[in-house]
Amino acid sequence: MSRRGTPSPGDGAPPLTHRRVEVHRGASGRDADAVDDALALEVPVALVYNGISHAVMMASPADLEEFALGFSLTEGILSHPHECYDLEVHEEPGGLTVQLSIASQRLAELKERRRSLAGRTGCGLCGTEALDQAIRPIPRVRAPALDDDAIQQALGALADHQVLQAATGATHAAAWCEADGRVRLAREDVGRHNALDKLIGALAREGGPSDGGFALVSSRASYEMVHKSASAGIGALVAVSAATSLAVEQAEQAGLLLVGFARPGRHLIYHRPVDASSARAQGC
Repeated sequence: MSRRGTPSPGDGAPPLTHRRVEVHRGASGRDADAVDDALALEVPVALVYNGISHAVMMASPADLEEFALGFSLTEGILSHPHECYDLEVHEEPGGLTVQLSIASQRLAELKERRRSLAGRTGCGLCGTEALDQAIRPIPRVRAPALDDDAIQQALGALADHQVLQAATGATHAAAWCEADGRVRLAREDVGRHNALDKLIGALAREGGPSDGGFALVSSRASYEMVHKSASAGIGALVAVSAATSLAVEQAEQAGLLLVGFARPGRHLIYHRPVDASSARAQGC
């Protein structure tokens, strides 16, 4: 796979720009001066499969190969990384394009999905005709026997992997953490879904999630975040903010360990599968 024109951690700088801004201080705001402020880059990214444009996403222009691969897997466009034969990132006048070459069977299924969208209006869950189609089936996963100390250790280390957030205050992060709480991989993006897709793409390139590990996200745990995690074979999701009701329901269906409001010294366990509870009690 090749890539062109997009910054990455290896390029030595996060994807950001700077702008001169006014800073007002005091209750009245009368004390003011001007400073340079770092801004996280947000650009249109088009995903093109075998020459067919499928979606345009607003994203941070880093780790786009991993983003495209992760998105393709979590959206069901691909069922396995090896179904993506090639991937290239190109600069365009209006943004960036990720060109993916995928298996012919997957392309045929994608075309059929696109045909089902023709003639429809409205927004929201595109491609659905009835309420029972709004929520996709979620695969079963195996939840690890996650220790509370591991969650807290990973949480304490997350900030060290948020270079873009430290510079701009405008991005989310998704991290893969080992069973002992060590953060092994982390990806950032202006969008929480994008950050998780980037992480999932990075994991897919390494052979998938490791046993006993978990994903940590700097956002809430929504339906989409739980579904993406389970689709990638991730058995535990820890979120810094709350979980939604549908996220908990989906975690129960998938057998996924779901933790929210992860803050220093405390976290909430919304769902712990019985098998994970038993293994934890036995010290496995």
